Amino acid sequence: MTDTAAKSRAVSSTVRLLSVLVIAAGVLMLIGGAATWFTVQSQLADERITVSDDAEWFAGEKIDGPLTAYAEAEVIEKHSLKASGGKTYAELDREDPTRQTVMTGSFLRSSLFTSVVSFGIAALAMGLGVVLALIGYSLFSLSRRLDALPASTATTS
Repeated sequence: MTDTAAKSRAVSSTVRLLSVLVIAAGVLMLIGGAATWFTVQSQLADERITVSDDAEWFAGEKIDGPLTAYAEAEVIEKHSLKASGGKTYAELDREDPTRQTVMTGSFLRSSLFTSVVSFGIAALAMGLGVVLALIGYSLFSLSRRLDALPASTATTS
């Protein structure tokens, strides 16, 4: 085997190893993202919450996804502001009897927004997992093409 052919084989082997590692990382991200998505979805569904009837979107639907969680968070804000005369928790006097209601609404909204963010991160992880798997597949294809090159044309710098 010529020196050039040996170098070509080494490059091909390195690219193949890299492709397997990138594919594995992509698959792990896809699985992790999907597990996160379904865990958050399951936890929301277990609470048996429905979107309020006065919501602009998804009224009466079960909260088990990012859009329904966001819709309910918006309704909670509307109800809290109505109860407080348009004031936020920070704007209310410490002795105001509606302060507890507004605080509870704020906590509920935060929890729902946390689930919305979790869904977003899960979707991002799944998307990046697919992209990494495709990049890994491309690298694998490249390594196979490098193997197929004749020794006289296989050169590396």
